[in-house]
Amino acid sequence: MNEILHKLPEFVGNHLALSALFVILLLALIVIQVSMLFSKTRELTPAGLTALINRESPLLIDLSAINDFEKRHVPGAKHLPMSQFDPEKKDLANARDLPVVVMDKDGRGNAPKAAQRLVKAGFSKVHILAGGVLAWQAAQLPMAKGNK
Repeated sequence: MNEILHKLPEFVGNHLALSALFVILLLALIVIQVSMLFSKTRELTPAGLTALINRESPLLIDLSAINDFEKRHVPGAKHLPMSQFDPEKKDLANARDLPVVVMDKDGRGNAPKAAQRLVKAGFSKVHILAGGVLAWQAAQLPMAKGNK
């Protein structure tokens, strides 16, 4: 170990770009981990969502386009277009103490925005399905079709 530490300055001097890239990636990883630690929303894997469904009765909100929702969605999910998404709406406001899971087609659309709006409205147990409905399907979990 002592030998490695003695050769480290020479390595850094000979490979400045590689060393700088390592430091940048390390800092980015630290920032991401710290932001996840203090985030009021949690990402769930499909397996994590299955466990949550089995333990509690979360409200599942699917923000996918209506055609995508009708083709495939997580069983029990309610379709709610982002244009009509309002955390202060009576239906949602009544679920303030329940776990709420928001999802979209691929996890990169409106789900993170909707989750932040729920947190700002006072919801305390807000989750996002990582990878969206496509991740649920890829995990070969049951799918529902139609508008219910």
